[in-house]
Amino acid sequence: MAGMGRRRFLNLMASAAAGAATGCATRGEAQSAPRPNIVVIVSDDHRYDALHCMGNSIIQTPNLDALAGQGMLFRNNFCTTAICCTSRASILTGMYARRHGITEFNQDLSPDMLALSYPLRLRHAGYRTAFVGKYGVGVKLPEDAFDYWRGFPGQGVYFYPENERQVHSSDLLAEQSIEFLKTCGPGQPFCLSLSFKSPHALDYDQRPFPPASRFENLYQDVSIPSPKTATERHYEALPAFLKKSEGRKRWEHCFSTPERFQQNVKDYYRLITGMDDAIGQVRRAVADLGCAENTIILFTGDNGYFLGDRGLEGKWYAYEESIRTPLILFDPRAGARKPCETMTLNIDVAPTVLDAAGVGVPPRMQGRSLLPLLHGRASAWREDWFYEHHFKHPGIPRSEGVRTARWSYIRWIDSAPLLEELYDLRQDPLEEHNLAAEAGCAERLEELRGRWQRYGVSLA
Repeated sequence: MAGMGRRRFLNLMASAAAGAATGCATRGEAQSAPRPNIVVIVSDDHRYDALHCMGNSIIQTPNLDALAGQGMLFRNNFCTTAICCTSRASILTGMYARRHGITEFNQDLSPDMLALSYPLRLRHAGYRTAFVGKYGVGVKLPEDAFDYWRGFPGQGVYFYPENERQVHSSDLLAEQSIEFLKTCGPGQPFCLSLSFKSPHALDYDQRPFPPASRFENLYQDVSIPSPKTATERHYEALPAFLKKSEGRKRWEHCFSTPERFQQNVKDYYRLITGMDDAIGQVRRAVADLGCAENTIILFTGDNGYFLGDRGLEGKWYAYEESIRTPLILFDPRAGARKPCETMTLNIDVAPTVLDAAGVGVPPRMQGRSLLPLLHGRASAWREDWFYEHHFKHPGIPRSEGVRTARWSYIRWIDSAPLLEELYDLRQDPLEEHNLAAEAGCAERLEELRGRWQRYGVSLA
């Protein structure tokens, strides 16, 4: 696909330069001290517990486990909107959907928003930048805004013809990342944004999660336990509109029989193990270049995923399986850290990257740098956050809500009469007992309604 064009690119650079005056370091300022290289890795539809280091005893993720052990594992990371296009825009810009404006697949980031994204800010500050993999935001790819571009639009595919062979997407992305790394010299820091398709499903395909051939036999002798909420009782407890939603239709295709469940969850795990192997290839390439001691790596997922939980497949809805994602931050200069239990968000990625590079965080970014948590200097942190899902689809009801460390408030904004859900996560971590109609929780419900209303006004 053609790039954005010279005129639009020059406009973006002008916007970035204007932004520099309000907080971004200039090239000269940024080069006054050694700056780290940065690799940002994003997986697709990767639920929080699909990593060995997050307590999953079946899945094999040795490279990500090593990264977590050498850095900091964030156990309670969430996305502010559980859908690819919106979450990826939030990762790039550090903003809620209400501010960056991306709620549909065909929407492009505005020139102003793109200029505020972490890759463009870093490029303006002297970094050599690359994007490899699934871009996922809009239809116009910002090829000219990067020094190296191997991004693709939409969902992509899992197998590509390459020199008379079929190469799996994860391996191809590793090859392209390594190709970029080999073009980087010691005099200029780099930022590689590596965005995997794995483990996203090929929706309604005969084999939704096809792994690379070398992982075909992995997990074949294992029986995957069914989620605790994958019961008829939990499905019947859903709001009526979720029982016939897109999430239920996709469950029919992927998880409606024990055989389908075993095959598809194993394939989902195989895709993650394949991605983990590709990440290992990239880490070895960084080491071979001699810059491992000055390269920060941040790994996260764009949103979670239902693996039959509640009788659903997919994401979108504001339940734990859908909104909670993995997050690992490795800074070789900081060393290993104990896992962090604090609530972090996808909007924290961009300000963290800029902070690590010594580049000022634009005031419009709504996330927070994770570096104070990494270094034990966070005197105060967020106590709650806002969830919003405004994607328009007849089978995906829109929702908003507020999440605290203890409470989850969900508001189905198109329901008539209004339907609300309230869960005490301390007593009910699986969100099985809706307390919204309980008289004893009326005060708590009203408090969270107030927080929801204030967030809706303040975040635009």
